[in-house]
Parts: sequence; C-alpha cells; structure tokens
Amino acid sequence: MSLEGILLSCAIDAKERRYIVVTDIPRAFLHAEMEEYVHMILEVTMAELIIKLEPILYRKYIWYNQKGKPMLYVQIKKAPYRTLQAALLFWRLLSSTLQEWGFKINEYDQSSKENNAL
Repeated sequence: MSLEGILLSCAIDAKERRYIVVTDIPRAFLHAEMEEYVHMILEVTMAELIIKLEPILYRKYIWYNQKGKPMLYVQIKKAPYRTLQAALLFWRLLSSTLQEWGFKINEYDQSSKENNAL
C-alpha cells in the first residue's frame, strides 16, 4: 500500500468516526492449516536436528546426496513462513474468526469481496 493510500484511508476512517486497531499476532502463520499436501526437503543442519530430536522415528527416512549431506523429505501441516500461501491462509482464518466474533468487513475493502468469493 502506498503512503497516499494509507493517508486517504486514515482520512476516511476519521470522517466516518471508525475505531481502528493495529496489533501483531505472534507466530501468526503457524495458526493456519495447509489445505493441501505440501512436501519440503530439509537439508544438512535441519535434517541433522530432526534426527537428534527423534532418532528412532526419523533416522530411517534420512538419505544422503552425492556430496554425502543428509537430506529428509517431510510433509508440512502448517503454511511455510514468508510465502504467499501462508499469508492467504492466515488472512482467511483471521477474517472468518473475526466475523464469527461479530466484526463486520469494511464494505469498501476490495480484498474482502475477492476472499469471500473464494
């Protein structure tokens, strides 16, 4: 969003006497569940740490690349941080939760119309 867009939004909010709240939700993306199967490869350090965490469970799934580095394929249940998919999944979760609590979506928000159509 541009600076002009933020200032215009603030002016409209002030004119309409809206209450505005800004917050940070710690580990926000970890709240959103994946909607499909996503596999990821953990290489070297991460693979080694997983083995140390649960050696009996994970050691049989470790394989080594041509350079002898440990690798581990995993299926993830939560959206990976800093991905577009994670942002979308969290937005849907947050939006639906706030609506369940009685909050209303701003009728001028284009993204709310697009997300409700999905």
